[in-house]
Amino acid sequence: MGQSSYTEKDFEDEVIELLKEQGYQQYLANEFDKETALIPSQLYSFLKDTQEVAYQKLEKVHGDNTESRIAYRLQHEIKSRGLLDVIRNGITTHGVKLKLAYFKPVSKLNEEAYKKYEQNILSVTRQVKYDRKNENSIDLLISLNGFSIATIELKNAFTGQTTANAEKQYIFDRNFKEPLFHFNKGSLVHFAVDADTCSMTTKVAGKKTFYLPFNKGYDNGAGNPPNEDGRRTDYLWNEVFAKSSVLELIGKFIHLEKDEDGNWDKLIFPRYHQMDAVRKLVADAKVSGTGKNYLIQHSAGSGKSNSIAWLSYRLSSLHNDQDQRIFDSVIVITDRTVLDNQLQDTIYQFEHTQGVVQRIDKDSSQLAKALQEGKNIIITTLQKFPFVIGKISGLPARNYAVIVDESHSSQGGEATKKMKEVLSSGSLEEAADEDDVEIEDGEDQIRKSMMARGKQDNLSFFGFTATPKYKTLEVFGTKEKEGKPKPFHLYSMKQAIQEGFIHDVLKNYTTYKTFFKLTKAIQDDPEVNKKKAAIAIARFVKLHPHNIAQKTEVMVEHFRRVVAHKIGGKAKAMLVTSSRLHAVRYKLEFDRYIKEKKYTDIKTLVAFSGTVNDGGAEYTEPQMTGFSMSELKDKFHSNEYQVLIVANKYQTGFDEPLLHTMYVDKPLSGVLAVQTLSRLNRTTKGKEGTFVLDFVNEEESIKESFQPFYELTTVEESTDPDHLYDLKNQLESSQILWQSEIDNFASTYFKAGAELSKKDHAKLNSYIDPAVQRFIHMPSEDEQENFKHAATTFTRLYSFLTQIMPFQDAELEKLFAYLRFLLKKLPRKETDKFQLGDEVALEYYRIQKMRESAILLEDQAEYGLDGIKEAGIRQTKEDKAQLSEIINVLNDRFGTEFKDGDKLFFDQIEEELSANSSLQQQAKSNTKENFKYGFEEMFLNSIINRMDQNQDIFQKIMDDQDFSKVVKGWMLEKVYERLRKD
Repeated sequence: MGQSSYTEKDFEDEVIELLKEQGYQQYLANEFDKETALIPSQLYSFLKDTQEVAYQKLEKVHGDNTESRIAYRLQHEIKSRGLLDVIRNGITTHGVKLKLAYFKPVSKLNEEAYKKYEQNILSVTRQVKYDRKNENSIDLLISLNGFSIATIELKNAFTGQTTANAEKQYIFDRNFKEPLFHFNKGSLVHFAVDADTCSMTTKVAGKKTFYLPFNKGYDNGAGNPPNEDGRRTDYLWNEVFAKSSVLELIGKFIHLEKDEDGNWDKLIFPRYHQMDAVRKLVADAKVSGTGKNYLIQHSAGSGKSNSIAWLSYRLSSLHNDQDQRIFDSVIVITDRTVLDNQLQDTIYQFEHTQGVVQRIDKDSSQLAKALQEGKNIIITTLQKFPFVIGKISGLPARNYAVIVDESHSSQGGEATKKMKEVLSSGSLEEAADEDDVEIEDGEDQIRKSMMARGKQDNLSFFGFTATPKYKTLEVFGTKEKEGKPKPFHLYSMKQAIQEGFIHDVLKNYTTYKTFFKLTKAIQDDPEVNKKKAAIAIARFVKLHPHNIAQKTEVMVEHFRRVVAHKIGGKAKAMLVTSSRLHAVRYKLEFDRYIKEKKYTDIKTLVAFSGTVNDGGAEYTEPQMTGFSMSELKDKFHSNEYQVLIVANKYQTGFDEPLLHTMYVDKPLSGVLAVQTLSRLNRTTKGKEGTFVLDFVNEEESIKESFQPFYELTTVEESTDPDHLYDLKNQLESSQILWQSEIDNFASTYFKAGAELSKKDHAKLNSYIDPAVQRFIHMPSEDEQENFKHAATTFTRLYSFLTQIMPFQDAELEKLFAYLRFLLKKLPRKETDKFQLGDEVALEYYRIQKMRESAILLEDQAEYGLDGIKEAGIRQTKEDKAQLSEIINVLNDRFGTEFKDGDKLFFDQIEEELSANSSLQQQAKSNTKENFKYGFEEMFLNSIINRMDQNQDIFQKIMDDQDFSKVVKGWMLEKVYERLRKD
């Protein structure tokens, strides 16, 4: 069969044959029931074969109605308990207990249980018509004993279709209101698969559907390795959907979690590396028994909490080939209460047994008792770890697995407090020297405690870390043939970044030297900044980082102008200082400067341990913040505070997804550099990147620190803002981009204050698709690659430079938005990096950018143009604040739905009219009544010039005379009064 004739039907044929080799049965599509999302014949066949006596009891009661009565009871139970719990724990009807699946027994001593397990029926059904209103079908359906477990959309690269196309089918073409797609009532998981990659989701919900990569990883990055025997995704059929794997996934992996509102609305299906790590660790422990150490290097964003929960449960019930339990107790060492709660909730779903997990929250005697009684899973803190090791050595008759969650081990800064309770230095330099001592973190404490006791044959150690130190690898790493230690399992930072689970904190890393150079270059470039933007960085150019006061001004102004508007106005920053004395003085200077400038949109917090003595004055963290240390994390997360100033404390093990920017005024290297900067890498809705401004370190030293933990891509070292225009010219010369399509895209995409409708999404695609077709028909692959490279470079460079300061070139902003989405639709080569689609994030990004622009206009007025005095600036700011009133007036009077973001439209018109020299002259020499005759023509011209920016307001002004009269009258008052005062 030639490649050109290979179709998705052929792909389906091959997959079905592979599954049948795994023991699957094949059912016909017409046996699927759309109303219940079941294959009834498979269900009743399973019940009769495995529970004959129970089934006969029900037949005596219901006779010919037995099947319908079971079906009714099943639907009631699924509706109230969810499909996952029903499959695991069965149902009871008329006093008869029915099991709906048999899971593999932990021991083979019970032959009957093992026989029942073998009788589970797994099936595959192709082209299942699931929709009750039309003929829509799903490519493949995987069922267990009649219950829908997984749906699969297959795509064939030879026909130009990829995993991304399959995802879009689920998002846009699958009616999620149909029973097959009901959350935890229909199929549990939904896969999008092509020959090279696959992804999955547990919730089909239209535009809100979110797919996660389900790939093995390749070359420590995203994707899958080449497969000499077939497709790169064959592991899905040969491994993941193997009969034993499916039953294990349902019985010991998939579980529910609460969402942000406390509802059980998240179904967790393991990502590939989580499943792989847990299975390999369990398999090795089963063979090796106790007395072995395992180091698991899993990056931030790997989902360590779930991996630890799954591993804890599996190890607690693990038996060897002689059917002997390997571990009497599993001890989890962590400082996170969230992990404790998660363990309790997750394991209860697997066993429905209370008390499997015991939390040690009192004292050592409570821990000693739990160890002596052999509690299944014991969770305790890092501080109690030495006691655990000592106690275990005194209980040689029992075997233990110790799982250590190292990643959150030292956020409290207790080591610093013990090292020096009171600091009283003569200078900041002395303070930095005194605080510049390598602090022992949790990893060090664990290693030293275990080495002090020596190897213990009744203990196995499972350590999770993102940044293993050399000594830790030496002691706990798995030795290769050459004797070189390495982690037992790896999920790298590189893969986590490429799969979209964390941000690359080095992508926008800027030293102060580079920052200064770029701001100067931007200031001197009138084309990029259109004169006004230069004002925003005028102060930066004059400053040099000699002292705390100057650096404070740089940071406060940068945060307010560039950072504060990120993540929908919720972005936060951290300042890392060289010592606790530095932290104290920075806090005082930040507050002084903010008060002097009368800023109300930025507030600071400070975190340090112990007491700092500065010239006879003593400072503590609670005294400076006004609340207890335990409250700081929640306070920082709230909308009240924006900047956290730290000294050692919170440099590691601190998770705040809203943290966008880090200011570094401390020498950093090695693991500490990685751990510190990684505070920025957490993802959240609307967070598109991060930014680092470093006053002390050089890019090269930071690169060297990250290299052992991540195959590092280069950091921008030399950037010329003019290069944006070179790239723009190059892109335009390719004739792939049409300005009319970019303008149309922008007018829809940047609809101020309006939500994007389905029709808007369709429009956005229609403006991009012609460019995709022109790209496909370019004469050569080289030209295609040149275009793609130039477009990618432009988006990266523009994104980077806007971290230094916000541009005011509308053409660049429109091109940036257009290219971001065009690049996602261009055909991907096998070597292209995998990236998650962002259909959902698009909305948030659009709103964020519009708000950013609106606030920037107000910020410019604050500095003012030449000749405007401070009093006039304040007046201008007050006027602008009042502009939001017009939105309320128009909405109330005319029933419109304009939002605060729409005031940008009026802001810009007011600015343009106020800057008009002709109107300025007329305002000085005319009454308001006479002024309006010249004003009205200028007003109309300004409206027409901005028709693409906000079509809703433009259309209303053109079509509705009353509406136009109100807006015109309002604007006339504003402009006339402003020009008369000036």
